[in-house]
Amino acid sequence: MANVEQKLITPVSQAQSGASRNKVTIVGVGQVGMACAISVLLRELTDEMALVDVLEDKLKGEMMDLLHGSLFLKTPKIMANKDYAITANSRVVVVTAGARQQEGESRLNLVQRNVNIFKFIIPQIVKYSPNCTIIVVSNPVDILTYVTWKISGFPKNRVIGSGCNLDSARFRYLMAEKLGLHPSSCHGWVLGEHGDSSVPVWSGVNVAGVALQQLNPEIGTAQDKEDWKEVHKMVVDSAYELIKLKGYTNWAIGLSVAELVESIVKNLSRIHPVSTMVKGMYGIANEVFLSLPCVLSAEGLSAVINQTLKEDEVAQLRKSADTLWAIQKELKELES
Repeated sequence: MANVEQKLITPVSQAQSGASRNKVTIVGVGQVGMACAISVLLRELTDEMALVDVLEDKLKGEMMDLLHGSLFLKTPKIMANKDYAITANSRVVVVTAGARQQEGESRLNLVQRNVNIFKFIIPQIVKYSPNCTIIVVSNPVDILTYVTWKISGFPKNRVIGSGCNLDSARFRYLMAEKLGLHPSSCHGWVLGEHGDSSVPVWSGVNVAGVALQQLNPEIGTAQDKEDWKEVHKMVVDSAYELIKLKGYTNWAIGLSVAELVESIVKNLSRIHPVSTMVKGMYGIANEVFLSLPCVLSAEGLSAVINQTLKEDEVAQLRKSADTLWAIQKELKELES
């Protein structure tokens, strides 16, 4: 006796059960993880999404909620499980899991709590998706990207930290507000640590190719009467203010990560300020991860752009590296 499906549908070809071409996994379904997930889904970047977390009820609930919106999405397969087997053959794995930054707590103070979590997560990712690119979002992101690189054994082009992609977006938004323009028309880079020692590259800030430093040679300095340095201070203070106001940050970082995923899965060779291994660059001697302008493509991080930085900007970058190394050198048992 034929059932409804058999009466309704006459098969013409055998369904293919081959692996997804653009599978994206999100590890951690907290506020940041789900903001990353919905941003990736709404941009139609993946044909399969896997969600992983240790909290089974939360995980199942988030998956159900997304599946109930399937009518409005164009991702045919969304699944969730605490077992990393469901992440198999991912093209990109986004890691957002970890302890959340508390009000008044610096990103660097989070490090040891999250290192222990990563010692479990990263080997699972490597086991099931040995050819993936990992994007680390958890804070302190630069140190945890280093930790991921060490534990995974992956080449440095396939371990990326979300880094200053969000800092630079905040910088461009605040600059645009000051000028009455749209952020996409205001160009500027924040490099170095994603956090308190980040470096605003005032020498490269421009609108339509017009360098603002030519219009105001004191821009970003203590002598600047227009107080542009306040723009970068607001970038640094942003996360702390948001945590104070709503308890966490999520939407902007989710949108930021989706942009990185897009550059990889679409092989766009687009430049983003993301965290990469910078030993040997700008006189940095240690194995630290800091944000520089990086080309993201199908290979992951395929190149670094050599910006012409001023002496004080290079000095700040080195100081940023020293800040991270002081903590990193204390970390033990990271090799895979």
